Amino acid sequence: MSVRGLAAVALSLFTVGTAAAADLGMDKIQQTKAPEEVVAKDVPFFLFADTQISYRYQFPTVTPGIQIQRPDGSFRSREAPKNILNISHADAWAYGTNFFSLDILQSGSQFPAGTTNTPGGVPVSRDYGNTEAYGLYRGTLSLNALTGTKAFTLPGIVKEVSLAFGFDANSQNDAFGSKKRDVVGGLNFAFDVPAGFLNLSVHAYKEWNRNGFNTQPDRDQSFNTVPEFEIVYSLPLTFTGLPLTLAGFNNIVLPKGRGISGNPAAYAFNPPRGLEFLSRTNLVLDLGKLVYDQPNKVDVFIGFQYWLNKFGNQETATFKGTEEKSFLAGVAFHIF
Repeated sequence: MSVRGLAAVALSLFTVGTAAAADLGMDKIQQTKAPEEVVAKDVPFFLFADTQISYRYQFPTVTPGIQIQRPDGSFRSREAPKNILNISHADAWAYGTNFFSLDILQSGSQFPAGTTNTPGGVPVSRDYGNTEAYGLYRGTLSLNALTGTKAFTLPGIVKEVSLAFGFDANSQNDAFGSKKRDVVGGLNFAFDVPAGFLNLSVHAYKEWNRNGFNTQPDRDQSFNTVPEFEIVYSLPLTFTGLPLTLAGFNNIVLPKGRGISGNPAAYAFNPPRGLEFLSRTNLVLDLGKLVYDQPNKVDVFIGFQYWLNKFGNQETATFKGTEEKSFLAGVAFHIF
């Protein structure tokens, strides 16, 4: 699986859109209430829009359950690099925002492609790395814009409160054969910070997935609905004198159960999931502005990602690959 497709550079755009949507939306609403003698001007449907394509290299990454046994009999996580291509789009309109991201992740051969869709369900591994596609959508609807008021603004603290909703979906061609589907819904809070943007989403989270190592009816999994928190930020580092931004996200999913029920015999291979914490921080340089004085055209970035209890899996003496500490570097092109 991927890191929820949340490329920090792209997510910073989502933060911009979310934080700006309320003000822009209210301006548009007020324009519609202007005196009749004022000549109405055409207002574009999208008040903000950005689409970008990016590539990043990430190493080392881990996968739960993929491990190496040491000579003394203990286990350690197997590590592999990933090459990741991403396309993302963020926009803001009068009543809210939209954000879409699609990651295509190519793992090194240490994480082989494979399948359990064989006679008898015997796992088969290939001699090349697996590929994953991971898509994500997040949307908001501004409560200030919907009500035509500023009732959901707390000056100096919260700039905007919005309804928040979205989904994730993935497919991966390894033996586990993940087919994750989840939906989220809740509230998004855009904080009133001095510079940059800081958003917090509080969601109810429901996930369905597939475990190719299980036999039916437990191969298709349905996890408990639990609270989930998403923090997204973009903070300009103006004190450096360079077009640098610190952009990233933090994601917390509370324990969501085993994903199976009614079959105690399968519990040993499907332990309860733990609290999952995922954090990524990118240092982003606007290369276009620095070199050509054309901002928002080309970005380069480096970053660090930390993932505790990856996908909710908890480490034991004989089960590794659940804690990831990886570095990444990449480039992003804003195409329109």
